[in-house]
Amino acid sequence: MEQEYGSQDKTAGHVHAIETDERYQRLVTTRSRFGWRLTILMLAIYFGYILLIAFEPHILARPLWPGVTSLGIPLGLGVIVAGILLTAVYVRRANKVFDRDLDALRKDYGA
Repeated sequence: MEQEYGSQDKTAGHVHAIETDERYQRLVTTRSRFGWRLTILMLAIYFGYILLIAFEPHILARPLWPGVTSLGIPLGLGVIVAGILLTAVYVRRANKVFDRDLDALRKDYGA
């Protein structure tokens, strides 16, 4: 039982040491800032499309060619594709940069 408490103290010590490390704080700040930038970009795209529907529907109703396809359909698909692409951008950076930096910190602290 004492070993278990000793192990928990050791783990808590690693966590505290990592949390106070300047590299970890920089990683958290960078990751958060990057996530917020992508979120704001996605919200701008989404609400831009919604506002276009609400206030300028005649633009979206413009036919692309003779038939039933209007400009609103590819723009709506563009909103969906933008969400997928922004998610892919975040995942790629998280896997290549954020995870690598966090693994380096864990290795340095033996956690």
